[in-house]
Amino acid sequence: MHESDFMRIYGGGIGMGTKKTVNLGEQQFERFIEENKFYVDKTDFIREWWESGSTVTLITRPRRFGKTLNMNMLKCFFSNQYAGRQDLFEGLSIFSNVSDSEKYRSLQGTFPLIFLSFAPIKSGDIEGIKTGIKQIIVDVYREYSDIMETGEFDDAERAFFQSVTDDMDDKKAIIAVKRLCGFLKRFYCSSVIVLLDEYDTPMQESWLAGTWDESVDFFRNFFNHTFKTNDALYRGLITGITRISKESIFSDLNNLDVITTTSDEYATAFGFTEEEVFQALDDVGLGGEKQEVKKWYDGFNFGDHTDIYNPWSIASFIRKKGKYNAYWSNTSGNGLVNALIQQGNKEIKKTMEDLVQGKSFEVQIDEQIAFERLKDNAEAVWSLLLATGYLKVQGTRMGGADDCDILYTLSITNAEVRQMFRNMVRGWFGGDTKEVYNEFIKAMLDDDVLMMNAFMNKVALRTFSSFGSGNHPSDESEPERFYHGFVLGMVVNLAGKYQVRSNRESGYGRYDVMLEPADPAGKAFIFEFKVMNPYLGEQNLEDTLKEAHRQIVEKQYETELVSRGFAPEQIRKYGFAFRGKECLIG
Repeated sequence: MHESDFMRIYGGGIGMGTKKTVNLGEQQFERFIEENKFYVDKTDFIREWWESGSTVTLITRPRRFGKTLNMNMLKCFFSNQYAGRQDLFEGLSIFSNVSDSEKYRSLQGTFPLIFLSFAPIKSGDIEGIKTGIKQIIVDVYREYSDIMETGEFDDAERAFFQSVTDDMDDKKAIIAVKRLCGFLKRFYCSSVIVLLDEYDTPMQESWLAGTWDESVDFFRNFFNHTFKTNDALYRGLITGITRISKESIFSDLNNLDVITTTSDEYATAFGFTEEEVFQALDDVGLGGEKQEVKKWYDGFNFGDHTDIYNPWSIASFIRKKGKYNAYWSNTSGNGLVNALIQQGNKEIKKTMEDLVQGKSFEVQIDEQIAFERLKDNAEAVWSLLLATGYLKVQGTRMGGADDCDILYTLSITNAEVRQMFRNMVRGWFGGDTKEVYNEFIKAMLDDDVLMMNAFMNKVALRTFSSFGSGNHPSDESEPERFYHGFVLGMVVNLAGKYQVRSNRESGYGRYDVMLEPADPAGKAFIFEFKVMNPYLGEQNLEDTLKEAHRQIVEKQYETELVSRGFAPEQIRKYGFAFRGKECLIG
């Protein structure tokens, strides 16, 4: 990486020296040490994992939380390819504990180790996924190709080794890592450590591409052979963003120790603690920004440990010399979250309205993400957003019918994530649609009903399909799904000027949308959405519009606004009548 990609830091640093470089995207532990880069000492993770004694461990953490760096650190510590490299750990915690430093010095560089990462697999096509995994396996085989040049193996074994190529069949790919472990164990007379980073990246891609069912069997068999029926395996560690349900791909792994974001284990091994962040800010002369940094980037909780910060955001903030921005949430990887919210049902969008306005909600959480349930189950969506770091736990209580269920109070993690959600919603109305949407808002505020109609019909026509689930919804259901996305857009675009509420009780019924101005002298709005229903005698959109106004008046939807001090002349009451993608406002 060029010198222009780094920012020099003087005066302190964490864990090493006094002169540091901050860069983004570096994941090689040895380069952090050898090139004197800004590094927060996480080598206690080595000790904690080793002392746990678990044969296979799965740790889930949000993206950009140092998973790959920590896995690479384990590789540098345990792999016999790094024998004699104790210098990489001198001065760090793993060698500083007097009581066990000799124990860990003797462990360094002593195991054959296989390191796999599925992070590069960005294809959702099942054949593309398999090809990517095969290429990764082939690269690992090449690392150890020299062992086949010895007399330790017979012709059949050498033939198998050489047959592991990019075009090998699926059955061979499924058993390839297990077979390599066996070769390494015999050659080095030691069982093998297997590290698998970002295991769920291809599975998320397959869900987005609609190939989830096709990929499940392949992954289930791969994990079973690599981590369950592998006699040459000594220890295994898997990292990812989500805990995919055991029934999907881990059904055979009874030896799996699962650590999620609500677990207490490894709570400070991934991400920066507040103490580490504040020390870093002091070291670089940004100590005066601590409270604002806390507002923007704090909020991640792992187990009982609160005040965890995203490393990417903090490193970016320091590198940009104290400039605030949504660094973490603006990086790649939001596609799944965007699809789940944009195409989600009304319950999901209604809850998002509250969340982006700073509110919280209560829900049951199942940390085993069942991808097959994401399209029709709001709880599964909230579970995934919690696992991926977009939501945080504010508290828990026992509830449910018999007080035996754990109910979680969830909110958006911090200001950075809230900004990400707002940008995401604005993106739904991107390109020409964004301009048209903004013109609709302007016409609404100007009481220009003619232009409201013109612009709303353009917005609806261009965005109906993007709010769908891809299941060819009927004309009757399309407007409802569009309506909730449209309202969420108003929540975001009118933030600070209006409080937007939807489907709340007022008077004798539930209005669809209410816009309450922050200015007590401003205009307030009530919207009622209706789909034309010939069975109720509605022959055209004008009839449907009359029905919408009748409902607003009879159910006295203005009651809530009047009770808040708004005069009747300040309140605008609009009906929205839909027939397919056609809309009439009045």
